[in-house]
Amino acid sequence: MGQKSAKISGVKIRDEFWSPIQDLVMEEMLPYQADVLEDKADVTEKSHAVQNLRIAAGETKGEYHGLVFQDSDLAKWLEAVAYALNVKPIPNLEKKVDEIIDLIGRAQQADGYLNTYFTVKEPERKWQNLQECHELYCSGHMIEAAIAYYEATGKDKFLNIMRRNADLICSKFGPPESGKERGIPGHQEIELALLRLHEITGEKSYLETAQYFLDERGREPDFFMEETEKRDWKHFGMDPANREYAQNHLPAKEQAHAVGHSVRGIYMYSAMAKLAAETGDEEWLNACRALWENITGKRMYITGGLGSTVAGEAFTIDYDLPNDTIYAETCASIAMVFFARYMLEIEPKGKYGDIMELQLYNGALSGMQLDGKRFFYVNPLEVVPGVSGVLHGFKHVKPQRPEWYACACCPPNLARLITSLGQYAWGENKDTVFNHLYLGGRADLELAQIGCETNYPWDGSIKYTVTPKQGRNFKLAIRIPGWCNQYKIKIKDKEYESEEIGGYMYIQREWSPDDIVEVKLHMEPKRIYANSMVRAAAGCVALQRGPIVYCLEEVDNHPNLAALRLPRTSKLKAIQHNGITVLEADGLRLEAEAALYSDVPPKTQPVTLRAVPYYYWGNRKPGGMRVWIQEG
Repeated sequence: MGQKSAKISGVKIRDEFWSPIQDLVMEEMLPYQADVLEDKADVTEKSHAVQNLRIAAGETKGEYHGLVFQDSDLAKWLEAVAYALNVKPIPNLEKKVDEIIDLIGRAQQADGYLNTYFTVKEPERKWQNLQECHELYCSGHMIEAAIAYYEATGKDKFLNIMRRNADLICSKFGPPESGKERGIPGHQEIELALLRLHEITGEKSYLETAQYFLDERGREPDFFMEETEKRDWKHFGMDPANREYAQNHLPAKEQAHAVGHSVRGIYMYSAMAKLAAETGDEEWLNACRALWENITGKRMYITGGLGSTVAGEAFTIDYDLPNDTIYAETCASIAMVFFARYMLEIEPKGKYGDIMELQLYNGALSGMQLDGKRFFYVNPLEVVPGVSGVLHGFKHVKPQRPEWYACACCPPNLARLITSLGQYAWGENKDTVFNHLYLGGRADLELAQIGCETNYPWDGSIKYTVTPKQGRNFKLAIRIPGWCNQYKIKIKDKEYESEEIGGYMYIQREWSPDDIVEVKLHMEPKRIYANSMVRAAAGCVALQRGPIVYCLEEVDNHPNLAALRLPRTSKLKAIQHNGITVLEADGLRLEAEAALYSDVPPKTQPVTLRAVPYYYWGNRKPGGMRVWIQEG
């Protein structure tokens, strides 16, 4: 029994936690990113993305600037603005988007080709280096932006531009026996974009080409080596023999372990899940299930972070989860939200909603400063002053969020996630409404209009006002989080008992207008322990309350966080502070000795430990941070 995610236009968020963040994105982040993309912001790393389009359109002279996939930064920003227009009108940004769309149309070539790097810099090398040069990746993001803008505004100019580009791709790549060229994208994304384009247009070739790219992956493990041998040039100098890096080591249906570049992999797994939902192919679904279990059971950080090593921005092996040399790219957490969404559409199970929630409140949200103008690419679980960002092997782990990046995939990706938040909260099928996330606001669905009031994640009380639209007899399925051990549900002040199935509580009744459903999730601070195979967390404990993972910061606990101990007998206390919930506990600090080594155990002094939400760290004074605390 599957379900479809709610249309973003039908969900209006009025939430104590997320609405201020959405406002921040719309009022600060999107205008700031527009200035960066147009080279108007005073940042170290210039974007030049809009200027590249002007050069490609022949409207100005100049040199291409930026990475080969610079177009994708602009595409994600355009998509973010489209989603924002579902939240509220933003006339100045909509006008800017329309102007950029016109420019994109003028930069597009007659056959539908659209890529500023190859149009401006190396036109003779189009489509020769799929492994490194990201033409398909950039097209995928532009297609998704065009879909989002069409759905938000009804304007179809951008959609038609990208349909011409998609038609070119579909005519070029496919089985050789059909007269087309073999090919797979080096960076997966186009697969998901084509599936979404098929969904709104019904054009069969988009579905067929998406399926071809997924079917073809791993069928010829040496494809990128063969591609390299056909040309006498490289771009990044990536190793075409590293099959796992590109998830090309096995046919996609046979892959059961998450390997290689984490973002590329999870984008592909998301497309596999959407294809499984579209076609009903059990082999695709079983592959997705196996990959999901491997990621969440053996290769994911407690915050939802994904990718253990800077070498290839990649997964490594089971239980290898270092805290201080971590990668955990923001984009990987965002991709995991997509994967969870499409798995939920196939089989509504609480474990998918749990991970979606974990990523949103922790692994993804930590990627942005609370002023909307600084961003993390890497999201560490431990920062040590003088080491992180300084020493060899740690330079990728920044102790503070930078303003921008030469490779700026994460900032606009985060913006498009937050502005599209409504589509992840609700879903429905012919007889059931599903609530996946507790977001205050109102959902206008096929079966009902449902209002939601809550102060989640700081409080576990959620109140629904349900008004049926068609038949009165339908089910409301409310996800009960995996972290919640006790809960109560009341309808019209009477306790309701029903069977919990797959992490959802199903309520079926004859609904009346404005029926009230109240849910109370028991929320208390918890100690979380890692599997004993996780070396980096041995002897340590992490703290969590509700969906929020916590960390210690130097600004609250003084330098040398490694010297702190949390006795197993200490009670955790939740305290409201500056609009958030912090945790406090009695702890110990090991006192430093003069000698480097000694046969005398260190002395201890009592201290009060204070932990703040992980997403919140790095917003005050610079200093150390750690999630895992030695338990003493």
